[in-house]
Amino acid sequence: MGIVVVEVCDGNLINELDIESIIESEYPEVAVLMNECLSFCGMCAVRPYAIVNGHRVFAKTPEAALEKIRAKIEEELAIYAE
Repeated sequence: MGIVVVEVCDGNLINELDIESIIESEYPEVAVLMNECLSFCGMCAVRPYAIVNGHRVFAKTPEAALEKIRAKIEEELAIYAE
């Protein structure tokens, strides 16, 4: 299990990308958890998003959301690097 956890809902628009493979190949210290539901009803159908260590990260497109997720992962990893 990684020190950073990215949670993604199965019905999320971000799944147009293979988010699990992309993130885990770029960041071996990150665990991507695919969930049936993250209890943010309706958000899955409206915007691509993920939860990174308890913080919602979202954007208008899957690609933009992925960039924001990467930025949040970098921010979280910096905390552990200190």
